[in-house]
Amino acid sequence: MADDGSARRAFVAGYPIGHSRSPLIHNAWLKGYGLAGSYEAVEVAPDALADFIGSLKRSGSPFHGGNVTIPHKERAFALADKADPLAEELGAANTLWMEDEEVLATNTDGYGFTANLDARRPEWSERHQAAVVLGAGGASRSVIQAIRERGFREIHVVNRTIERARNLADRFGPRVFAHGFGALNEVMKGAEFFVNTTSLGMESEAVPTIDFSLLDPAATVTDIVYVPLETPFLAAAKACDIATVDGLGMLLHQAVPGFEKWFGIRPEVTEDLRRMVVADMEHRA
Repeated sequence: MADDGSARRAFVAGYPIGHSRSPLIHNAWLKGYGLAGSYEAVEVAPDALADFIGSLKRSGSPFHGGNVTIPHKERAFALADKADPLAEELGAANTLWMEDEEVLATNTDGYGFTANLDARRPEWSERHQAAVVLGAGGASRSVIQAIRERGFREIHVVNRTIERARNLADRFGPRVFAHGFGALNEVMKGAEFFVNTTSLGMESEAVPTIDFSLLDPAATVTDIVYVPLETPFLAAAKACDIATVDGLGMLLHQAVPGFEKWFGIRPEVTEDLRRMVVADMEHRA
């Protein structure tokens, strides 16, 4: 796509959108690969999303595709002309692109989640017996799907409202089990993987006390929250000598497939890119 000499434009649409670090990531890649183009944040209110996505198909649209973020992922999936199997199962999309005058959709969150873990702790899924997922909100869907596809035999979804966890078990199949918060200690015993998919711990939000010593000694603990970079859950796991992986890499890696679709080059997630984003986080703190 990027070899025709045109300056392609992509977007990230959300409401609000000022917090997004996606433009920093994509524009760094554009500069690094010497590509003409841009990636910009666009604030789109929920009642304006249908018009915004419809405008991508109009002649003269400035955009070749883009990302959608909170609160638009489910609605973007519904508005796309076609969605791939990943987005179909999730019922949500975060990446859109144009093909044959149609808006196509996928969801790269699960890819970003596993690619981050593969890069920072390659052995995280070697044993894949039991995983614990804290939270049953929208962010948990792509995580559960990715863990299931990696081969974990048991995925225990723990949520304060058990009905939401049951809905996910129904969606993702017989290897997924729903529990209320009171069952957390029981399902953590000997588990090889733990992930927080809630907003708990974000920007100093209080978190419940979790006994990570119950996990398998070789377990991995991760968190989709990346502000702060070391969340209270990750700090508690480290105190129990459990290996941890922060959530920043999920943000970086989920951006890779979209960039390739819009600009024609598959970019690399490097330590320099990570350091740049960390510096931006520290500057905004």
